[in-house]
Amino acid sequence: MGKKKSEEPAKADGIQKTGTSLVLRYVIMAGAGLCIGLLAGMLFLHGPGLPGSVTSPAQAIFPDSPDLKPVSTFENGQRYKAGTYNVIVLSGSYREMGRQYGSLMKAELTEEYTIISTQDNTWGYSTQQLRNFSNNAAELLPQRQKEIFSGMAETSGLDPDDIAMIYYGAYFYTSLPDQRHECSFLAVNGNYTRDGSMIVSRNFDLPDAVSVFDPYYVLVVYKPNDGSNSVAAINPAGMRPETLMNNKGLFISDNNGMQSGGDTVRTNRPDYISEFFRFMLDDASTHEMDDDVPATRPNTAIIVNAAGPDAAYSYEETVSHVAQRSGDGFLVATNHFVDPSWQNLSSPDPDSVIRYNNLVNQTVQNKGSIDAEKMMQIRDVMIDNGGATVRDTDFGGVPYTTDLQVVFVPQSRVLWIKVAGSSWQNTDLDALFSR
Repeated sequence: MGKKKSEEPAKADGIQKTGTSLVLRYVIMAGAGLCIGLLAGMLFLHGPGLPGSVTSPAQAIFPDSPDLKPVSTFENGQRYKAGTYNVIVLSGSYREMGRQYGSLMKAELTEEYTIISTQDNTWGYSTQQLRNFSNNAAELLPQRQKEIFSGMAETSGLDPDDIAMIYYGAYFYTSLPDQRHECSFLAVNGNYTRDGSMIVSRNFDLPDAVSVFDPYYVLVVYKPNDGSNSVAAINPAGMRPETLMNNKGLFISDNNGMQSGGDTVRTNRPDYISEFFRFMLDDASTHEMDDDVPATRPNTAIIVNAAGPDAAYSYEETVSHVAQRSGDGFLVATNHFVDPSWQNLSSPDPDSVIRYNNLVNQTVQNKGSIDAEKMMQIRDVMIDNGGATVRDTDFGGVPYTTDLQVVFVPQSRVLWIKVAGSSWQNTDLDALFSR
């Protein structure tokens, strides 16, 4: 259970500090992975609220942000468009934020539920069985998340069981047999960036079947009134996020780690990815996150990537052990463990090694010139051209696409997102967090 820290040369990875069960997963597929994560969103659809609710045009409260256009409001929540992407900003108690979410994204939630529920028997299970699995998993979620679910059910026209099934909806598509799960993470600072500041990025690669949810993705900003941090999450409406940031400049995401960490599952532990929301609500520094993340034991093998203005870490975790990687200048993670402390690991998938080495090479080649724009260029390089991005790429007989790309600057809290088939769009999270 202890945390092993290792020092590795910059050629392999590393960021130097500049300052200080899923029950669904258990029941459906023993071999399923957890790098499912959920993407950034697009498509503007506005659904009316429930009878008696008030959904009205939003006021232009961001006059200095021409790309952020007001769309509608519900109670203390607002909906905007940032370019082609949806943004919602939620404020209040967790139940109140859930109510705002349910009303502002009612059309998307309803359509997603229809997609999921009409897949009856696609995975060999009925819709009722999928709902039961989702409810069992949701029972272990943190209470704050449950309160959001309750609020969503009050205004979306969907019942709590439907909301739970939407939360795990994209997960069903990534839990089919013989599907691998591909992601990559790159963080740089110090001598590798133009001004020495931290720049964080990720690619989120998923089976092409998951693209059915591309029209429903949204940037959600939570502003709780209980003293917790403000949190931004990127995911299809109502679904489990795996890329999150907070107003302290912290970032967290995950890569599937089962090809190195094995498929052992602990059924008495909560869904670890759902704990990311708690980390972002509670942790105010990389030091706090470095205590919190490895102290929370996962239900299955995973690679957790976390960063802030002064440091970045990659935690390679099995259900019983964790190794933390950090180093000097940059940090790369794909889908296999690389810390030298691990013994007797199975051979990683070749494509994971290729993407890892490609990102190392891209970083070394661009040393000293990397800013957010350069990072986006690095992220856009296809795997066949020496990068890590894939487009309908065959991995083990299954086509994969980089559905989501993210670049984040922790110090300024500026975020860039790109969904497959769309363009990069920047959003000033500081402005959203402070309003």
